[in-house]
Amino acid sequence: MSDSLLFNPRTYDPAHFDPETRRLLRATVDWFESRGKRRLIEDYRTRAWLGDFLGFAAREGLFATFLTPAAEAAGSPDKRWDTARIAALNEILGFYGLDYWYAWQVTVLGLGPVWQSGNADARARAAALLDQGEVFAFGLSEKAHGADIYSTDMLLEPDGHGGFRANGAKYYIGNGNKAGLVSVFGRRTDVEGPDGYVFFAADSRHTAYHLVKNVVDSSKYVSEFRLEDYPVAPGDVLHTGRAAFDAALNTVNVGKFNLCTASIGICEHAMYEAVTHAHNRILYGRPVTAFPHVRRELTDAYARLAGMKLFSDRAVDYFRTAGPDDRRYLLFNPMTKMKVTTEGEKVVDLLWDVIAAKGFEKDTYFGQAAVEIRGLPKLEGTVHVNLALILKFLRNHLLDPAEFPPVPTRHDAADDDFLFRQGPARGLGSVRFHDWRPAFDAHQHLPNVARFREQADALCEFVRTAAPDEAQSRDLDLLLAVGQLFALVVHGQLVLEQASATGTDEDVLDELFAVLVRDFSAYAVELHGKDSATAAQQTWALGAVRRPVVDESRSARVWARVEALSGAYEMAE
Repeated sequence: MSDSLLFNPRTYDPAHFDPETRRLLRATVDWFESRGKRRLIEDYRTRAWLGDFLGFAAREGLFATFLTPAAEAAGSPDKRWDTARIAALNEILGFYGLDYWYAWQVTVLGLGPVWQSGNADARARAAALLDQGEVFAFGLSEKAHGADIYSTDMLLEPDGHGGFRANGAKYYIGNGNKAGLVSVFGRRTDVEGPDGYVFFAADSRHTAYHLVKNVVDSSKYVSEFRLEDYPVAPGDVLHTGRAAFDAALNTVNVGKFNLCTASIGICEHAMYEAVTHAHNRILYGRPVTAFPHVRRELTDAYARLAGMKLFSDRAVDYFRTAGPDDRRYLLFNPMTKMKVTTEGEKVVDLLWDVIAAKGFEKDTYFGQAAVEIRGLPKLEGTVHVNLALILKFLRNHLLDPAEFPPVPTRHDAADDDFLFRQGPARGLGSVRFHDWRPAFDAHQHLPNVARFREQADALCEFVRTAAPDEAQSRDLDLLLAVGQLFALVVHGQLVLEQASATGTDEDVLDELFAVLVRDFSAYAVELHGKDSATAAQQTWALGAVRRPVVDESRSARVWARVEALSGAYEMAE
């Protein structure tokens, strides 16, 4: 039986998209399915470069269609930057293997500074390279500094003719081995401070571009490269000064969103495999799935995965509706990056606890899922960085809502051009949000939604009466615990908004919120134990602990959905 919440290649038909998008998404699924599981796993084990996949993408015009903004589409009606269909492709690529997704993801990042640039020639060059099937790279991080762009050692010396000579190295740069265009961040030697920043376009095939190595043991080519007297012509310059700094951060804003749906795809494939294995394995004369603890773990995994999908789908709508006066996406974006991807780790861990040694076998997809799911929380800023970021929005979101028109479901064939004119990457504390409470009010009849609402209201009271003081505001360890509590409220809000829009099964919703009630209680206990927690904060933390409402019949109905996944999908050999 096909489950409407989960992607299943056997039944997949993205009918909500336009015909060309549907064709390309289905063609991508069919390419992987015809390739087969054995070849998929063998390529992963042997760390084969993704030439066959990139060849398919070039023939179909996949990257060119999905990643060329309408302004550079030369009149093509199908080319646009459409976050909804980009998210759909992320999920498909994650489902079949993170290596494929990664080549696409770093192409997205490499294009970010180009599409934000006022350099029309560079934008036209990028569009032409996409049409030729080329991939792109984002040359930001360095071995000594990571992504600390304040400290870049990529130095540009003026050449006396309006251009520069670039010298320096970049490290951990995806697609750096094959990219037709690498967006490289550096600084001028003749200008001090932020006015000296430069983003420029480089070609990985130039003789002054030296590929050092792949820094990971993987089909993903995560390169180290070095520029030695690389000539940067005036036409190669994408941004200068503060605009280069903003382009770096705004590009990450665009790219980090892709991590959530890739994580979802991994979890979906792993879940089909795990449930099928467990349900058909006999232990002590019974199927493994007959044991109560196994049913609980698989049901929790399913509920968490449902939450990941509902949150991410709703976050797409806020991305697509964003504008200068609506920057709510700046909260929901790091949420998708840190909350959805860490939920993905929990899902895979729960599945692995059930299938145990099977998860190590070389002929399973699960073996790579268990490894690759770990990477997503650590890309495009760590979980800790993104948790600290969302704290900037805590007070405005919880306590000071503003009026906004309703945001509809956004599957329309529109170009999300605001993402390339986000403007200065500052002013996060002034971003306003709509009231989070109506989403909960609409589902107050569900016992665990109501119970979680009690905890959310308690968090508001914490912010009013026991918020970290000035000294505690420098204690990141304590603040991260507060961030986890806040993240749960935001997570629950968007889950419920999407549930209202799609008519999500209420049993699944209530089962999910039983999990979230437990999570909130666990993070409250963690806050209670922090070294710097005050007496008032400790008292609040224990008072916020709640027990989920138990309903055996509801849990049994959700379990029936999970059990039905056995045999629902298995990739052809």
